[in-house]
Amino acid sequence: MVKEKRVKWVVVLVMSAVFGHMGVDRFIMGKTGTGILKLITFGGLGVWWIIDLILISTKHKFEGVKWVS
Repeated sequence: MVKEKRVKWVVVLVMSAVFGHMGVDRFIMGKTGTGILKLITFGGLGVWWIIDLILISTKHKFEGVKWVS
């Protein structure tokens, strides 16, 4: 069972919009591996960044992440 990390949704949304191409949103959610990949690929050349921005804005249920207000 994966322990859930409580993350403020608004903080991650703003950080994703501003620094998402550097993987900051993934680091905040505790997803270090994908954060590093996103960092070295510049957000998947922008595609991964946009997808994550959409997922975060709709409060997608990422494994191990619990959104809080």
